[in-house]
Amino acid sequence: MTVQVSRRGLLKGVGAGLAGGSLGALGFGGLQPAMAAAVRPFKLAQMRETRNTCPYCSVACGVILYSLGDRSKNARSSVMHVEGDPDHPINRGTLCPKGSALLDFIHADTRTKYPLHRAPGTSEFKRVSWDFALDRISTLLKEDRDRNFLAKNGDLTVNRWTTTGFLGASATTNETAWLTYKVVRSMGALVFDNQARV
Repeated sequence: MTVQVSRRGLLKGVGAGLAGGSLGALGFGGLQPAMAAAVRPFKLAQMRETRNTCPYCSVACGVILYSLGDRSKNARSSVMHVEGDPDHPINRGTLCPKGSALLDFIHADTRTKYPLHRAPGTSEFKRVSWDFALDRISTLLKEDRDRNFLAKNGDLTVNRWTTTGFLGASATTNETAWLTYKVVRSMGALVFDNQARV
């Protein structure tokens, strides 16, 4: 059976089909509510969402950490899912294989979770408080700077300290990087590099 369609009839049919399809796509049909009712509840809807930066390389990709727990006094939060942050300007929701495996890194038994100190002459690390660790670092830095700071080289003022090096993190904001640079340079340190070059 052959159907004869005039050019005008073809254009009317195509136009009506396009109009109907466009209205359906814009949500004017019954398709949208039916589809929404068929979708099962999202499994991460009840979790707490925290945005962070991937700790691995110097790209500083944004990640979203999903954790269970309502942060009440006797409850411990636990990260259950990690994914790329679609609103982050660097990675726009994508993660490399290392970033995708962050959940294993977070729950690893070998991950360092608190400061450790090995006293001189011993072979064992022991757990110390954050106050002890920060005081120890600042004391050693001050002792080394006082001992090795060079204010003048002949008649020329140089104000340099070359016996201690600093490594800046590249997974920081511009403001944090600027502040780190200013603090390190104000102490006279010349040995200052960034993780991005390592």
